[in-house]
Amino acid sequence: MTDEDILAEFRAADALLEGHFILSSGLRSSRYLQCARVLMNPARGARLANELVARLPESVRSAIQAVVSPAMGGVIAGHEMGRALGVDAMFLERPDGVFHLRRGFRLDPGTRVLMMEDVVTTGLSSREAIRAIREAGGEVVAAAALVDRSNGTADLGVPFHPLIRLEVATYAADALPPELAAIPAIKPGSRAA
Repeated sequence: MTDEDILAEFRAADALLEGHFILSSGLRSSRYLQCARVLMNPARGARLANELVARLPESVRSAIQAVVSPAMGGVIAGHEMGRALGVDAMFLERPDGVFHLRRGFRLDPGTRVLMMEDVVTTGLSSREAIRAIREAGGEVVAAAALVDRSNGTADLGVPFHPLIRLEVATYAADALPPELAAIPAIKPGSRAA
């Protein structure tokens, strides 16, 4: 798949939105990728995960023993990556504001983990998830995401392999361009700003 083929999957799912969006980081943007929409079709989710697995370096692919993703956004992406890699997939939750493995999920000490996200914007959730995986005994060998929206700035502390990079300008709420300020803001994500 080319990058245009990947974006076509998002467009076909009405997952590439235009407007005024409040991102989980609190920044504002005129474009938003709603990965939940692209992943609601299992065949499409499988195609994207298979393509991402194919793009991972062999040394990373062969090292992965489990996939762990942060809830809520990363759950389906993580599950599809687990299926594509042939390994277990688990997810982290934040019942008290901090990520934990729950529901009987556990990692044996030293389990080599791929931390999987749907979208990375600032990398904050990803770094929190990586910390939780390490605290649970896992060794994070790499991180992956369907979309890197960080404009190349997210430092996750481990090798990062996005399926696609989407360069979209982001703005502080008090520094919006006039055309964006004229549109009511909506918050489509799952995390409080």
